[in-house]
Amino acid sequence: MIHGVDTTFLVQAELREAPGHEAARAWLDQALAQNSQPLALAPQVLTEFVHVVTDPRRFSIPLTMEQALAKAQGWWEASEVRPVYPTLDSTRMALLWLRQYRLGRKRLLDTQLAATYYAAGITSVLTSNFTDFEVFGVFKAGR
Repeated sequence: MIHGVDTTFLVQAELREAPGHEAARAWLDQALAQNSQPLALAPQVLTEFVHVVTDPRRFSIPLTMEQALAKAQGWWEASEVRPVYPTLDSTRMALLWLRQYRLGRKRLLDTQLAATYYAAGITSVLTSNFTDFEVFGVFKAGR
């Protein structure tokens, strides 16, 4: 099974300081041992990742922009990762879901990501905020 990666999982996997780091790394190590391409990644996750891990208000030792970009590029180019892109269908779905579930502006990015993954046939999401995806009724937690 391929799991869609959310920013929270990526942050946890990369930063020792992030709550849940050990669990994320353990899950990732086990998944990689069982499957050669267990992860799907949308480009918007990478930009949000860079935004989060370089923020000194969130971490006592944030990454520099260069460090964050290098890590993001490493994930994007990893053989274990399948790139997934927003499409016309996923954009329509995101707009529909925003209306259907009466989601506000703080749910825009998660809804776009959910629609991107779902349109690509991905129904499992790696995240520490599964409730952000649960509302759509089509996803299960990846870990």
